[in-house]
Amino acid sequence: MDFDEVKKAAEGYRADMTKFLRDLVKLYGESCNEKDKVYRIKEEMEKLGFDKTMVDPLGNILGFMGTGKELIAYDAHIDTVGIGELSNWDFDPCEGFEDDVNIGGRGTSDQLGGIVSAVYGAKIMKDRGLLNDKYQVLVTGTVQEEDCDGMCWLYIIEKDGIKPKFVISTEPTDGRIHRGQRGRMEIRVEVKGVSCHGSAPERGDNAIYKMADILQEVRDLNNDLADDAFLGKGTLAVSEIFYTSPSRCAVADGCAISIDRRMTVGESYESCIKEIADLPSCKKYNAEVTMYKYNRPSWTGEVYEQDCFFPTWVLPEEAPETQALAEAFRSLYEEPVIDKWTFSTNGVAIMGRHNIPVVGLGPGKEAQAHAPNEITWKDDLVKCAAIYSVLPTIYTENE
Repeated sequence: MDFDEVKKAAEGYRADMTKFLRDLVKLYGESCNEKDKVYRIKEEMEKLGFDKTMVDPLGNILGFMGTGKELIAYDAHIDTVGIGELSNWDFDPCEGFEDDVNIGGRGTSDQLGGIVSAVYGAKIMKDRGLLNDKYQVLVTGTVQEEDCDGMCWLYIIEKDGIKPKFVISTEPTDGRIHRGQRGRMEIRVEVKGVSCHGSAPERGDNAIYKMADILQEVRDLNNDLADDAFLGKGTLAVSEIFYTSPSRCAVADGCAISIDRRMTVGESYESCIKEIADLPSCKKYNAEVTMYKYNRPSWTGEVYEQDCFFPTWVLPEEAPETQALAEAFRSLYEEPVIDKWTFSTNGVAIMGRHNIPVVGLGPGKEAQAHAPNEITWKDDLVKCAAIYSVLPTIYTENE
């Protein structure tokens, strides 16, 4: 394999990748509203000569290159979070911008750049004759990840019946290789009270005051959670608070909170529920501690319900998938740093639930995710496309 020629081929697509990414930014599309981006990606795949493209019933776009026996997949979610406070942006987040180095706009790092590099990585494989009868490449533009990470891949595996040999996540990795992440879950804590007129609060039982006691113990619990040398510490954060009351002149008769719980190695959803339920104030006030469910319809109207539990996963550094990606990286560029994500990815379903190996490399930076003035780097698009293009050949040669 001529690695210099691969790098030249990727560089030759710099302008095409830039245009493709800018088109996707302009189409916007938060979770459940990805339709326009799906069909723009399908159009690009077909223009570049993918052997097969399809939109599955959930609305994921799947593009296949090659006809080999083993399936190697590249995943990129194509939904974005919202804009947030527009005054925090220095440019139009949906129009975006570019200069010689950067591309700006909502989703550029998280993570529309990933689908761009993956699509063109597959094109380079075809250009350079790197496809063979050993493997077939699948590039997925997946939906609803920001709403419910991994649900799209549960659908691909469990409903579409597609089970790759392994998956490359193209989430942003800050120029590194990532091989794991903490898991997470979404917990609801609810307490009941008794309403009364606000002029005589002693006649009622204020649910907000009960929750105030619970909140202090939840906050303190964060300091005592398990730690792991590689993935780091488990964490929790109260993310939402709700109440019910007959009026602003009444004592609240209900109060609930949502907890964003990040899980490290050795923690389970059962243990996370139990540690909240066992808090003294939760016991005192008979708090109900449950896990949320996700059942929001996709842009096609399809519903695939799941518990809001997203398992921790770690691929060993010595795993063949990790080592093949590292070899591809160093063969084209330099010795890579191998690390992990701070946030969550579709790997929670692929490896966390189905034990299909996942290894990550993607354009952009984690710190750009969900932030105003989001950007990515043109060099990252080129570099990742080149590495993606040689990875399957290196992996199959090393088997």
